[in-house]
Amino acid sequence: EVQLVESGGGLVQPGGSLRLSCAASGFTFNSYAMSWFRQAPGKEREGVSWISGTGSFIFYADSVKGRFTISRDNVKNTQYLLLNSLKTEDTAMYYCAKARSPNSYGVRWHQVDEYDFWGQGTQVTVSS
Repeated sequence: EVQLVESGGGLVQPGGSLRLSCAASGFTFNSYAMSWFRQAPGKEREGVSWISGTGSFIFYADSVKGRFTISRDNVKNTQYLLLNSLKTEDTAMYYCAKARSPNSYGVRWHQVDEYDFWGQGTQVTVSS
């Protein structure tokens, strides 16, 4: 059974930092690309970042480029998202997602239908 469990969210002031984690189980972790998405109230779920199975290739949404860093540890079967220089507009539920195909090259990484399993989410709130 595939499981994705996020953690690390919380309340942080603007300019602050958080590190999100996603612990994965039930599949061959290093064979699949992984992503982080976020969804704010009243808005569609949007792709934040994507990382290939080996960690060699990475994409970011323009809105987070230069502030967020995605990484993965294929020994611990965990992916991470480091959020720096947080802004109030980063407030959202953050979700970890597993790519549907082991051959994903990330061309459509920001499309939700590219993923077959999702975590339950971890809330990030940026407020003074």
